[in-house]
This record gives sequence, C-alpha cells and structure tokens, in this order.
Amino acid sequence: MATFTLKSFTGLRQSSPEQTNFVSHVPSSLSRTQRRSPLKVTAARSSPKLANRNLRVAVIGGGPAGGAAAETLAKGGIETILIERKMDNCKPCGGAIPLCMVGEFNLPLDIIDRRVTKMKMISPSNIAVDIGRTLKEHEYIGMVRREVLDAYLRERAEKSGATVINGLFLKMDLPENWDSPYLLHYTEYDGKTGPAGQKKTMEVDAVIGADGANSRVAKSIDAGDYDYAIAFQERIRIPDDKMTYYEDLAEMYVGDDVSPDFYGWVFPKCDHVAVGTGTVTHKGDIKKFQLATRNRAKDKILGGKIIRVEAHPIPEHPRPRRLSKRVALVGDAAGYVTKCSGEGIYFAAKSGRMCAEAIVEGSQNGKKMIDEGDLRKYLEKWDKTYLPTYRVLDVLQKVFYRSNPAREAFVEMCGDEYVQKMTFDSYLYKRVAPGNPLEDLKLAVNTIGSLVRANALRREIEKLNV
Repeated sequence: MATFTLKSFTGLRQSSPEQTNFVSHVPSSLSRTQRRSPLKVTAARSSPKLANRNLRVAVIGGGPAGGAAAETLAKGGIETILIERKMDNCKPCGGAIPLCMVGEFNLPLDIIDRRVTKMKMISPSNIAVDIGRTLKEHEYIGMVRREVLDAYLRERAEKSGATVINGLFLKMDLPENWDSPYLLHYTEYDGKTGPAGQKKTMEVDAVIGADGANSRVAKSIDAGDYDYAIAFQERIRIPDDKMTYYEDLAEMYVGDDVSPDFYGWVFPKCDHVAVGTGTVTHKGDIKKFQLATRNRAKDKILGGKIIRVEAHPIPEHPRPRRLSKRVALVGDAAGYVTKCSGEGIYFAAKSGRMCAEAIVEGSQNGKKMIDEGDLRKYLEKWDKTYLPTYRVLDVLQKVFYRSNPAREAFVEMCGDEYVQKMTFDSYLYKRVAPGNPLEDLKLAVNTIGSLVRANALRREIEKLNV
C-alpha cells in the first residue's frame, strides 16, 4: 500500500488559524488515470488549482445514489473512491422504477425482472380498482431487485474509473482549518484479513454521504434527525400458476389492518413476489401488519414459501441539514423518499448524479478545489425540481391515509381514467403532466364527493361502535 501526505489545500474560506497535514493509507490503485468526460465546465474564479493531482472525493454507500454519484465523478475527472459494506445488500424495497430512469441511466433491460403494466389498488373493504388503462404500448413500471441494480451501478462506476472498496465507514475527522482534508476511518474487508477486516484511514477533499437512513456521514456533520418508517418485506416463491397471475401485475393494499399510515404491497420479481408493508406511527406492530398483508393476498400466494425476510428504516422527509462545507448527503441519507408512494430509487440515483455534477462543474473536471457554494448549487437545483412533488404527496398522504373511509375514497378516485393518466404520466416521466381545465374541475368535484361520502361512512361506523 502507498503512503503519502496530501499537499496543503489553499483558497477555501478559513475557519481556524491552525494548519495541519494528515498522513493517509490508501490503495495504490487510486493513482491510475481516471477517464475524462468530454464535458467542459468552468469553476468559480476563487477556486484554487490543485497541484499535481486531481480532486479526491469519497462516496460512502454503494446503493443507487452512491453508484450514480461515483460514476459521474469518475467520468468527470475526479479521483473517486466508493466504500460499501455489503456488496450483496438486499434492501427491503418494493423495487419499482419509473420508465424514465431506464433511459436516463441507460439501464440494460436484463436487470429488470418484470414490466408491470397493470396494478390493482385494493381498499379496506377489499374493493379492487384496476389501474393502467391509460398506459401506452411501450410504457411500464420496471421491477428490479436491489441487489442486482445496486451491483450493476457500482460495477459501471468502477469501469468508469472509480475505486470500489468493500468496507465499513466508521467515522470522519472534520478539517481543523481551511486547507485540511477530511480524514475517513473505515474497516476494509478484502478477504485476506478475516471477518474482522483491517482498520484504515484515508484523506479526501470532499465526501458524498449515500449511506442510507442510518447515515454515519449525516451524524458526522450533525445533519439532524427525521421521522422514519419501518419497511418489512418477505420474498415469497409461489407456484408457477400463481406466478402467472403476477406476470405483469402489482397489487397495493390500503387499510388500518395492513398499515395505519402507509400501504401493503405485492410486487412481482423474477421468480417470486415481494410482499411487504411499512409504518411510521406503529413500528412495534410491523409484524402484525405484515401478517395482515399476507392474509389479504392469501388466495393468490397460497402454497408459497418464504425465501427471505428483510427490514429497513425508510426516511419520511429531508433532513434539517443536507450539506456542510465539502460534505453533502444524497438518497436516503438526505431523506429523499416520497410520502404516499414511498418511492426512493429514482430520487436516490438522481440526487447522487446531481450532486456529482455540481462537484465536477465546481472543480473544473477535478482540477480545482470546491467549497460549500459548489455543493449548494446541487441542493438549489434539487429543491427547485423535486420539492414540490414531495409536498403534494405529503398532502395526499395526510388527506387519504388518515382513516379507512378516506382510503375507500382514495381507491374510488383511483378508478377515474383522468386520474390514472395524470398519475402515470407524472410517475413514469417525473414531470408535472399538463392538465385539462375541464377535467381538473371534474376531478375536484369528484374528489370532494368521495371525501364527503367517506366522512359520512366514518360517522356511521362510529355510531355502530358506540
């Protein structure tokens, strides 16, 4: 292994009069030439040039956010190190990705297990509404396994020039002054040092925290806490004749029995289905909700065998702080999971790429130092593009997930063809679909009618319970 000291950094805003140089131990493979992107960018005038080296950035976490970030950095001339603890990680995730992600991230079709073109939304009283009538022939929702998608994005980052380390990030020493690097502490598992691994340190110029809901990078910059849901999922291998039913179909169940504030799902994978649920408010009852979800789908998964059980925290809103100096958070670490739908894969990958693009631009393809101002451009762009979507879905969850009668109204509303078209267009392409004023007015009237009927039903139920 190579041992060296980074040259003193210059040009950043001074935060302390002291100056310190750190010694680092990093793999010798980091010295190999990074691939360059043809993209030409301009750094801020105040950014100092780096002498005899390129900007060095560590990406902590190898999920969609980390993989997308590392690939973009490496292609942009940044010396990139990605650290991931579990290379075969199977996150309890429904695994749905929008059609636009396939094109935007140039995903090969063979990593997509199923192309869902039909969905059933099932109410608390088991009234099912078929969704998908407005989809065009080429449109679908992709279903992936996280272990497959994540591995593919990491491998592509490595081929682009990033160094991928199988390791556990432990902590980070913050710079003591304006020209100091970040000192990362991690345990590397290289297969030669046994299960305990080998503790190492590494110096870097900047850090992208893509290490999930329990982000240690977030803790290192005092990013603050957020509400989180517990997602619980079982992978169930069902008989072939029942698997045929789920060939291009996904199911979503709503009701107090499956979750007081979310939904239960049955999503098809390559040779099995993923059955799961989640909750923020009643985490201790998650297994009870999971059993209820299985019971709601029991006739369709009868004879199935559970092959894997998974559980994981899912953030409910962005963290209070998402960047500090030369450290930025992306994906679940930043809190980028939508309410109501629980979608996170696309937003994770997109935030990782957007953050990396800001670093590439600010550093002039790795030739200059960056500062917090460069990373803030990523946050400003992200918030402007996607924050309205999060706010709308937050409102929908508060309105329609608050009681069983409200959920009945929600399912009834999903049966409207105009609602389906607007919903799928917005989901598949991650853009606000242009509406028809007359249809929008009709939708508003129908929504109010559904809510009035739901409220009346709630009062009748309350009378029966007295």
